[in-house]
Amino acid sequence: MHLSIWETSLPFSYSMASEKKQAKKGVPQSVKGMRDIMDEEYYQMQGLFEKAQEIAMYYGFHPIDTPILEDEEIFSKGGASEGTDLDKEMYRLTTKGRDKLALRAEGTAPVMRAYVEHGMKSRPQPVMLYYSGPIFRHDKPQRGRYRQHHQFGMEVLGTEKPIADAIIIQATMKILQEAGAKDLVVEINSIGDKESRKDYERALKAYYRKHMNSLPDIDRQRVKDNVLRVLDSKDPKTIEINEEAPDSISFLTNPAKKHFKAVLEYLNELEIPYRINKSLVRGLDYYTDTVFEVVEEIEDDKGNKRSLSICGGGRYNYLSKTLGHRREVPGVGVGIGMERVMQSDWWNNLTPRIVRKPKIYFIQLGFEAKLKSLHIVEQLRKAKIATMQSLSKDKLSSQLAAAEKTGAPYVMIFGQREALDGTVIIRDMKDHKQKTIKSEDLVAYIKKLK
Repeated sequence: MHLSIWETSLPFSYSMASEKKQAKKGVPQSVKGMRDIMDEEYYQMQGLFEKAQEIAMYYGFHPIDTPILEDEEIFSKGGASEGTDLDKEMYRLTTKGRDKLALRAEGTAPVMRAYVEHGMKSRPQPVMLYYSGPIFRHDKPQRGRYRQHHQFGMEVLGTEKPIADAIIIQATMKILQEAGAKDLVVEINSIGDKESRKDYERALKAYYRKHMNSLPDIDRQRVKDNVLRVLDSKDPKTIEINEEAPDSISFLTNPAKKHFKAVLEYLNELEIPYRINKSLVRGLDYYTDTVFEVVEEIEDDKGNKRSLSICGGGRYNYLSKTLGHRREVPGVGVGIGMERVMQSDWWNNLTPRIVRKPKIYFIQLGFEAKLKSLHIVEQLRKAKIATMQSLSKDKLSSQLAAAEKTGAPYVMIFGQREALDGTVIIRDMKDHKQKTIKSEDLVAYIKKLK
């Protein structure tokens, strides 16, 4: 499937405005492919991040947060060379000072930029980093994929050792499994080192030249610009032609073969299910050696099986030099689309530990009560007891109605008399029985409530 092209020649402000969905006159709406994240979905995204972060930390990764805006060259030199999908999908802007910037289009190149900029080479190697945040790509909005979506990523920088590839894959599998996934398989391939790729690309071009008349226009152009991208084509004719195309493993040099063999041995040792996919190349220019995708095996009503890609990554040993660094910094990483995970059938609806659904709805009656109510809220916060309340409502009936809508099992009523007496009333919303509690006993009493 050919992804839509971002009109890079338009000024940023005009282009973004032109993306607005057709709305009723005077009613503002979010940009097409971008959306508001609220309520339960917000907490679930936090929950997924917390789980992924926890696993990453136990594996030895440390946090990094790169800017949403980067120099455009970070992406164009890093992996989005002219004609690639990422090049077409980037959101670009030019500042008043004529600097050419781009919204973060993927996570790896900015992390490599940070590694070089901050002299992380002087740290104990490898440097293991994890991150999370929005990614911007102007492609066709689809299930689990938006023009602004969120990604959790992990990178191991500064080592060529195949154990780094294995750690990335293992940590990725654990994150997905603890999010609820069950029938996962790693599709894996090696596109080799520089020498391997040179010979392989030559063989691919020779093969596709024999089929040029059968290839669609976009794949003919890819044969000239970046022949590996033809293997990733979604066009049915090209997919059929690719079945007989040369495979990269046949062109691996001895060091590349040794590396790939060791990665597979690690996966065997870890009992991670995998299959070699000789057509797998991934979508960015910087990949070398190991490339992989984690796929979910789905069976339809008729018993037919198909694979749905959840996330992917790979090795990028030459990325630092393409960004202008004088030395090669080997690396391997993964990016996990958070929306795609959260919209899967197996998603566990993770919520962050800090979020507990409040069981108390706090009703305040009169100015004197409202004046002192914030002290009670703080008292409960220190005890890690969350509350809900309607600050704008004054009448008991309207606040009780609001409490009913939230489904809170208990209501705490605090009026002028209670403010003077140093008490509160706790009402059970099921049987409407209520009890007056002294303020100093409030925390202990609430903690005993079911």
